[in-house]
Amino acid sequence: MRRPHENVATVLVDPRRLGDIEIELMSLDMPLWRVCAVPIVKDGQRLAFQVRHKLLMSKRGEWDCAKDWVPVYIGFGSSWAFPGEAIPWPAHKALWTLLEGYADHVRYNKRLGGIPRIPRLREAC
Repeated sequence: MRRPHENVATVLVDPRRLGDIEIELMSLDMPLWRVCAVPIVKDGQRLAFQVRHKLLMSKRGEWDCAKDWVPVYIGFGSSWAFPGEAIPWPAHKALWTLLEGYADHVRYNKRLGGIPRIPRLREAC
């Protein structure tokens, strides 16, 4: 049986546009986590370097403009994701459409990966 996980897109983001993208994603109930600060790893800086390096090397120079960009994970909030079920296609479409709107400021492979579950802040009553 597979461990519980988050379905995420791994994206390199131009730091000058990171805030704009994060706000738009929040409005779609899609959380963005900077890889260097994700609470599920002990050495976020090292992981961020590794993720960025892997993405850049996989494109063999095509993404060299993103060598100093911020690697992030983009997930799906509770309005999109249901435990034990696949992410619905409208969620995929919403994510890819938003990222296409920032084509000059993001680099990503159009697929989702899985990472260990990230603890959510609970709303106070």
